[in-house]
Amino acid sequence: MAPFQGNVFLIGPMGAGKSTIGRQLAQALHLEFIDCDHAIEEQTGASIALIFDIEGEAGFRSRESAMIEQLTALDGIVLATGGGAVLDPANRTWLHTRGQVAYLACSVAQQFERTRHSRHRPLLQAPNPEARLTALLEMRDPLYREVAHLVVNTDHRSVGVVVKELVRRLARTDDEAAPVSPGH
Repeated sequence: MAPFQGNVFLIGPMGAGKSTIGRQLAQALHLEFIDCDHAIEEQTGASIALIFDIEGEAGFRSRESAMIEQLTALDGIVLATGGGAVLDPANRTWLHTRGQVAYLACSVAQQFERTRHSRHRPLLQAPNPEARLTALLEMRDPLYREVAHLVVNTDHRSVGVVVKELVRRLARTDDEAAPVSPGH
């Protein structure tokens, strides 16, 4: 396979596997991997949880949007976004127009299984985290689908299997975007 041209942006709920899959996908496509939340933490010197505590969700979303604008302008990256990145209309536009967007979909049960022991997810610090995940997915799923060029389910699937599917499907979109030689 020829090297993938352009960017791949991974969206989806927390626990869908965006960071884990993103790292391996970047290796497979010979692209740089960037995790948006980690980039925010590096830039601010503060954890996402601390930013939420001090600035609230609105403050975090403002920082996230500025980072997404900056990162989507790069070329040759696989970007793992935060689960709420699609809430901002500008983010949705930048993501959809500056690369191939893959929605890593997964059930609430799978999300809960993958995130239930995490203390670093501010939106899950609630009396009923499973109900919170359900509410978030109901609100965000239409936005994920609006932005996505392709949807891949990660429920009960290994990282390797999901990465292979993404590489195969992205190769098709890359071929479609390639200029056609005259006479063909």
